[in-house]
Amino acid sequence: MRASIEVADIFRAAGAAYRRAHAEHMSLPQLKVMSAIENCRTAALGGHVEACGQWRIAYNSCRNRHCPKCQGAAARTWLAEREADLLPVGYFHVVFTLPAEVADIAFQNKALVYDLLFKAASETMLTIAADRKHLGARIGITAVLHTWGSAMTHHPHVHMIVPGGGITPDGSRWISSRPAFLLPVRVLGKLFRRLFLTRLVALHDAERLCFFGALAHLTERQAFLRHLSPVRKKRWVVYAKAPFAGPEAVLAYLSRYTHRVAISNRRLITFDETGVTFRYKDYRRDGRDRQQIMTLAVDEFIRRFLLHVLPRGFHRIRHYGLLAGSARKANLALARELLDVAAPADDNTPGEPDDFRPPCPCCGGRMIVIEVFERRRQPRGPPDATATNRETAS
Repeated sequence: MRASIEVADIFRAAGAAYRRAHAEHMSLPQLKVMSAIENCRTAALGGHVEACGQWRIAYNSCRNRHCPKCQGAAARTWLAEREADLLPVGYFHVVFTLPAEVADIAFQNKALVYDLLFKAASETMLTIAADRKHLGARIGITAVLHTWGSAMTHHPHVHMIVPGGGITPDGSRWISSRPAFLLPVRVLGKLFRRLFLTRLVALHDAERLCFFGALAHLTERQAFLRHLSPVRKKRWVVYAKAPFAGPEAVLAYLSRYTHRVAISNRRLITFDETGVTFRYKDYRRDGRDRQQIMTLAVDEFIRRFLLHVLPRGFHRIRHYGLLAGSARKANLALARELLDVAAPADDNTPGEPDDFRPPCPCCGGRMIVIEVFERRRQPRGPPDATATNRETAS
């Protein structure tokens, strides 16, 4: 079912004017994201005609990772691959957040500082978990980068899903964490702060950081160190939530977080001459007051959305420890052996791919593709307008 208002509608109506007004400040990735979202599921990308009891045009998706409409299928595919990695243990949710002073630096150096956030946070978790005073084991981590707050402001942080335990360094046994406690957050926060700031200063010393606008003065080393001085004394927030209620809850969480974009279409309320109105959460409030409504001028809405366009090729989902790289399968097999649980069935029989297209409105059956048309073309015999419904092409 199509949302009444979509980010694509806003881009199509106001995108051209925004690009003209801000041409000198927009990056190529931002321009590509806007174009992809504007063209998503339109004749510009081609599509096909389906038929059963009725006819239906299905336009192709842009599949851009920033597009609110294209993440459902990507998330389902990713989750199907991850389901076999789950262990029958409790899972914890840990969040590492950058303070505002560092987030400003990150915004002007996205690839370098976001990568540093991943590395410092993962090394912090692996180091403290390996310490015998805490867990004394090698753990596994799935980490997801988010760069936004609920109101689409710049708020870089990493969500981690961590099994409640790990394998001893000699590989002889599995050590379980306490049921409601993984690692001490204050200890994690201190090490995270030290690792991150040490490496951030090293990047500055190597002249790899760039600064412009209000931060241009940070090019000078002493100004840079003065800027960081307050955060050296500040407590860095590491938040550990209560463990999930079983592997199914882990998958439900991942389905909401791994492929999320800055704002979903379902949060949009109105779009008119006054601006864009949408729902957001104010985490300073509790209960029903947490759900709030905000209206932004159209240009400001687009600006905030584009804040979160990632550098080309940047991986926003990463795996560490037991779940990293080519050793993942062997590590999971060893973990299951130590936990004395059977490995999931390995069904190599190619199954029929899931069909996420809506069924025929007449009979409920599967629609049959009767024509494929190229980009910027229309079908030779278009169905009646009343029977047309834009959906994702398979």
